[in-house]
Order: sequence, then C-alpha cells, then structure tokens
Amino acid sequence: MRALIVDDSTATRFILKSILKEIGFATVEANSGAAALHKLTEDSHFELALVDWNMPEMNGYEFVVAVRQVSTFASLRILMVTSETDVEQITKAIEAGANEYLMKPFTKDAIRDKLQMLGFDVGTHA
Repeated sequence: MRALIVDDSTATRFILKSILKEIGFATVEANSGAAALHKLTEDSHFELALVDWNMPEMNGYEFVVAVRQVSTFASLRILMVTSETDVEQITKAIEAGANEYLMKPFTKDAIRDKLQMLGFDVGTHA
C-alpha cells in the first residue's frame, strides 16, 4: 500500500509517515498541493492521499478538485487531515471528492479508524 502525504508542515508529515509506516504503508511526501499533483502525474500508483487544507501554491481543496478531474486518479482515496473545523469547509471538501475528513490534532487511533472507514485493512496491532 502506498500513501501520499500532502502537508506544508514537516512535523505533521513526519508524524503521519510514522503512523502509516507502522500500519504498513510506504509513503511519499509533498509540501503543497502542486507538488503532490506533480508526484501523482509522475507515478499514479497510490491508494491513499492524506491532505492538509492550508498550504502554499495549491491548497488541499484545490488539490482534491484537480485530482477528481483526472480519471486515472479515480480510485485514489483522499483523507483530508486539517485544522479546518468549519462545517462548510468539511462539506466543501467532501463535495469536491474527499472521501473522509479528520481534524487536527489527531491520534494514531483516529487515523486507523478513518483508514478502516476507507476500506484499508489496518489490523488492530499498535
């Protein structure tokens, strides 16, 4: 399983990478939506993208909109992981094509729960 972690925070990318590695994901990181879109175009073999909303160049919402316009990426499951807690923002992200939404700060268990909701077999081991 491969995941693309899209966040402008190095610390957040590190935390997500550590959690995903424990679960069994190989990860690739991008610090903006634009960089992530570039990585997807170079290599579309990702099952999951964890995406922050607030980033330079191309924010997470714009990334989701762009990804959902390309049929090659139709099976990519997108989990927004962001500090945006407003119901309108959540609705906007889901309507744009995000599959799930998780608010920061998050726990390892919350990530596991969302991944299970997305259909990933993440097991129950810590």
